[in-house]
Amino acid sequence: MARARRFSYRQLIASTLVGAFMAWLLCLGAIVYWSRGSAAGPADAIVVLGAAQYGGRPSPVLRARLDHALELWRADRAPWMVLTGGRRPGDLISEAAAGRRYLVRRGVPNQTIMLEPAGRTSLASMQGASALLLALRDSLTSAPPPKGKPARAPLADRPRVLLVSDPFHMLRLDLLARLHGLQPMPSPTRTSPISANRAVLEYMVRESIALPTDLALMLWLKLTGRQIVDG
Repeated sequence: MARARRFSYRQLIASTLVGAFMAWLLCLGAIVYWSRGSAAGPADAIVVLGAAQYGGRPSPVLRARLDHALELWRADRAPWMVLTGGRRPGDLISEAAAGRRYLVRRGVPNQTIMLEPAGRTSLASMQGASALLLALRDSLTSAPPPKGKPARAPLADRPRVLLVSDPFHMLRLDLLARLHGLQPMPSPTRTSPISANRAVLEYMVRESIALPTDLALMLWLKLTGRQIVDG
């Protein structure tokens, strides 16, 4: 009896490990699949995920994301931009603020840019971006336009957002956006140094761990009624 019990425990452990490995492979495959897509059509806003900046100068990765967002804005894909990204230890300004400086110098009106300068993770950044856009939606719906000025087009009940980041990031951002009341429209940055680097597979493997971790954290936050405090 004891031998049969030990054997059944071993079977259970082996089955669990195999199941976990298969789930991880499916997650990795989904990340690769989502990295290849790019949405067409108009949106309510462009949401740019932060990356490193050095003394106010965007890193090559952040610059590639900002340049892609600039192309989308010039093509009239969306009237608003949300720039995310907090401050790392030693930074004088946030990644979001460095992004705004970069875009304003290239002709994007300051009043069309919103900053989420506190989040230092994708989950916190998407939470903050969603709060900004839902507040903007409510203000445009309830407030009359200033006298002599045309009314701003209202945002959708679930604002449509063009998500700008590296391709491997798209699936996690898609899910986080949905869970925060947004309609995601992936628009990956193909010119990022990461995309041209052979280490992109390493980033995808990291994503395959970060994605279920963020989803588990989101579930816990929903159950406890809490929010990420990051910054």
